Amino acid sequence: MAKKSMVEREVKRQKLVDQYAARRTALKAIIEDQSKPMEERFKATMKLAKLPRNSSAVRLHNRCQLTGRPHAYYRKLKVSRIALRELGSLGQIPGLVKSSW
Repeated sequence: MAKKSMVEREVKRQKLVDQYAARRTALKAIIEDQSKPMEERFKATMKLAKLPRNSSAVRLHNRCQLTGRPHAYYRKLKVSRIALRELGSLGQIPGLVKSSW
């Protein structure tokens, strides 16, 4: 089980990303538009830099929904390999059978 503070930090980051997503895309569109004057693009760059760092989607990290584990994460199921094995053993994932010999 991951530390609760780390899981909460990721939740906080996700909220910031959702909150600032529209603003960030608008500023990036201005920055990448070559037809705009250089001063306007520079101002947009400065505004983008003033936004919180954690509002960038790049700073998000995938974590298991059940345990919060950051490593060995299956994107399709949103769980770690350990949680996947436990759920498979309990028969909670359709079509998954844990092999044993």
